[in-house]
Amino acid sequence: MAKSVPVHCPTCRREHSFTPPTFPCACGAPLTVPVLPDADPELLAHRTWRDSWVAVRCPACDRQGQWPRPEFGCSCGAVVRLPVQPSCDAAPRRPDDDGSRRGAVTPPPFRPVAIRTERDAVMAAERYLRWLGFTGVRRPGSCPAPAASGVDLRAEGLVVRVDPTTLPTTLRDVECLWLHGLLESSDSACFSLAGYAGDARTRADDLRLPLFVLDLTGLPRALNDWADELVRRGRG
Repeated sequence: MAKSVPVHCPTCRREHSFTPPTFPCACGAPLTVPVLPDADPELLAHRTWRDSWVAVRCPACDRQGQWPRPEFGCSCGAVVRLPVQPSCDAAPRRPDDDGSRRGAVTPPPFRPVAIRTERDAVMAAERYLRWLGFTGVRRPGSCPAPAASGVDLRAEGLVVRVDPTTLPTTLRDVECLWLHGLLESSDSACFSLAGYAGDARTRADDLRLPLFVLDLTGLPRALNDWADELVRRGRG
């Protein structure tokens, strides 16, 4: 569990205890946003998209990603943005800064969208597939809500189910998705907000079906080797 840090409200001068948020890195390790305990928080007057994210490097895999910048709401009504220890190379570099081959391009970090509704969950998976490089990502039909058929997204050579419910995705859901892919001569992948039942995970491994878990920030995490392979294939 993350260690709490003291926060001094600049408006009422009260001291509060704040526990920095922890998110799952793409490698599977928990990543706690490194809030600086001795720095003065910034009174938040308005938000911008750029200022709402901070670059933090995962201590487990050394991968740098963009994460929501921590905020704290005081009982006096003030909202403050908490200072974070920045990554040492958070500033973008040109491709030839480190001697790499001129013309190489570092892909931009994936920027998730917070999940509040079922539609948000589908949108999060859709954005992630596009970020991976899959083409032709679309929703079946004209309805933006999750499809009752079991297929919520399609891409070139891929059918996808997005389960936004609060119950673990079941064995039947996994097998139905795999059959959809089989009938369409496509690969399959599943995104779930509440995880998977044990037999569903085992069956997915047998079927070589990629499983992802979505957190409420909209960030997908690969749950099995086949999901890791799908990520490598997309980004490669």
